[in-house]
Amino acid sequence: MDINIRQAIKHNLSDNDNEKLRSTVVDAIEDGQEKMLPGLGVMFEIIWEKASDEDKNKMIDHLAEGV
Repeated sequence: MDINIRQAIKHNLSDNDNEKLRSTVVDAIEDGQEKMLPGLGVMFEIIWEKASDEDKNKMIDHLAEGV
């Protein structure tokens, strides 16, 4: 069985409004379970693909500050 994790996560998120998306991110981070990391990674990938170069630079700056 071949499972496409990206597509499954995108499908599960597709009908969510902004509040539900925020709740999903906050819950995943606060819960801290390793199993949530792939979903957060796919969410970050979606954000990255839609971000301007300026926003990407800001994200990298925030990441560098946090690690």
